[in-house]
Amino acid sequence: MSYLVLARKYRPRGFDAMVGQEHVVQALANALTQQRLHHAYLFTGTRGVGKTTVSRILAKSLNCTGPDGSGGITASPCGVCDACRDIDAGRFVDYVELDAASNRGVEEISQLLDQAVYKPVLGRFKVYMIDEVHMLSTTAFNAMLKTLEEPPEYLKFVLATTDPQKVPPTVLSRCLQFNLRPMAPQTVQEHLARVLGEEGIASEPGALRLLARAARGSMRDALSLTDQAIAFGGGALAEAGVRQMLGAVDRSHAVRILEALAAGDGAGLVAAVDALRALGLSAAGTLEELATLLQQMAVLQAVPEAGDTDDPDAPTVARLAGLLPADETQLVYSIALHGRAELALAPDEYSGLVMVLLRALAFRPAGGPAARAPDTAATAAARPRPAPSTVTSAPSRPTLAAAAAAAPAPAALRVEAPEPPPWLDAPDELAAADEAAAIAAPPAVPAPLASPTVNATPLGDRWNALVRRMVEANTIGALVRELALQAQCIGVEQSVWTLRVERETLRSAANVDKLQEALGAALGAPVRLVVEAGAVDDSPARREAAERARRQAEAEQIIHDDPLVRALLAQYKTARIVPGSVKPH
Repeated sequence: MSYLVLARKYRPRGFDAMVGQEHVVQALANALTQQRLHHAYLFTGTRGVGKTTVSRILAKSLNCTGPDGSGGITASPCGVCDACRDIDAGRFVDYVELDAASNRGVEEISQLLDQAVYKPVLGRFKVYMIDEVHMLSTTAFNAMLKTLEEPPEYLKFVLATTDPQKVPPTVLSRCLQFNLRPMAPQTVQEHLARVLGEEGIASEPGALRLLARAARGSMRDALSLTDQAIAFGGGALAEAGVRQMLGAVDRSHAVRILEALAAGDGAGLVAAVDALRALGLSAAGTLEELATLLQQMAVLQAVPEAGDTDDPDAPTVARLAGLLPADETQLVYSIALHGRAELALAPDEYSGLVMVLLRALAFRPAGGPAARAPDTAATAAARPRPAPSTVTSAPSRPTLAAAAAAAPAPAALRVEAPEPPPWLDAPDELAAADEAAAIAAPPAVPAPLASPTVNATPLGDRWNALVRRMVEANTIGALVRELALQAQCIGVEQSVWTLRVERETLRSAANVDKLQEALGAALGAPVRLVVEAGAVDDSPARREAAERARRQAEAEQIIHDDPLVRALLAQYKTARIVPGSVKPH
């Protein structure tokens, strides 16, 4: 007998065996028990959460006849009658499953609806299940609307989709909709443990945790990965083997990175990435593990009693949660999430990982949590007031620790004030001085962008006018138009026009011939065009660029001379006009 994969072998046969979808099971069971049956159901949710399974159980509930053949509609199908066994085996003539991904046209739907006029052959109800219904064409949806709204009393529609946003509102309004949720990792892990127990396969809790997380809420994916892990591990599931199979990063690497971040140790971060590179571990997997660990830390910091005491990593998570303040945990978590999307843009994934981690280090609040601790009264009284040109700043963690060891109550350090970041206003102590300085010295106007120089000549004026006329008449296009725009007219003798063009690709014989023909048509007489190589200083393109630069400079000067803008620049020290943000009309 051929091997039956776990996802099929342990597919639930009744509502009582469904895992993680209690809200859907309860609603359907109550409807079946009370005989309050809708004519169309829509099940939504990501892959592998049970949409097709619920559909088959619903079909069995509607057509079950019980072990003795005298049963009726029930929320607990017997599983042994002909209808139940045939639906499980996929051969029940009154239960039809249609995959809309490969049968999306109006012809397939019309053939299905043509059979709807006939009563069930064996069962109590005909059940039409259309999977991935959002893939149907617009005409197919329109063809089924009338039947979907008023089907025969013996016909039930069951629609399933992973993308309900693409289902037309006219279809949604005719269905009873249920959303099947992604399953929690703990729910998946518990189910995998039961399945492996029934299979008699040894497994480590850490291996099941990895599989449950890798499934991302899909029970089918979890069982498929478990099948793969059993084959990889030779009949047993060890954490090291599953981690190797999934390419997952050991948590110890994420712990090492967080410890280096907490200590402000840039060299330690680079060394941690070098270790990952040497082991061939994924940079994206590292950031994923880091984000998972930070999420657990954030939960523990916000709600200490919400920690998972059964998790063997709980002591490590608790220790790390004490190393970083809550706001810094949130910052590093956000950087780790966004950093995964940037890895593909980096020269290589490990250099990208280094930059993400160094960014987390660079954006740490100055001084870390120790610097933000509340002052005692004695320390506050003893602290000298900073001069306007200095600010009080706490050192990094290692320096602070050394100072604390040297003296019981070290004095605050005075350092030169760095330039505040653009999203912060100046400190209160500097506000008055900054405002006075700004009033005394109006904000400088940045130098305008350099514009191309143009040595205008009468021949240039004549050539520029001719080119504009040909462009507006649409007699030149593509490369020929570019040749005309980039050319400088250096001589006209009778019917011979001499042009100078710098770009070799524009000086092809085909382009010159086409421009010669268009120029003759514009002048009303045959001409001969001679094109030579060389740098140009007066061409239609350079004139246009110079005009754009002039208009841009005028627009920027208008903005800088505006009284409101000058007042804002004077009030906010770090405010600036972003170069290039001013656009002339």
